[in-house]
Amino acid sequence: MLSKVLIIVIFLGIIGSMGSALFFLIKDKGQSDRTLKALTVRIGVSIALFALLFVLWGLGLISPHGVRP
Repeated sequence: MLSKVLIIVIFLGIIGSMGSALFFLIKDKGQSDRTLKALTVRIGVSIALFALLFVLWGLGLISPHGVRP
């Protein structure tokens, strides 16, 4: 259960970073690098989430499942 909560919190952080990038893009009108920094944070957190999913899968805490016909 803790792993699922952690995944959701990280996912919300990714969405928040995208929102702040959009805000800085609109507010600064391309004159500063805050949008770039926010998107860089998003990429880093996304890669960390991807790695965390593989670690949790390797430890057996989560398991993949597919759509059954």
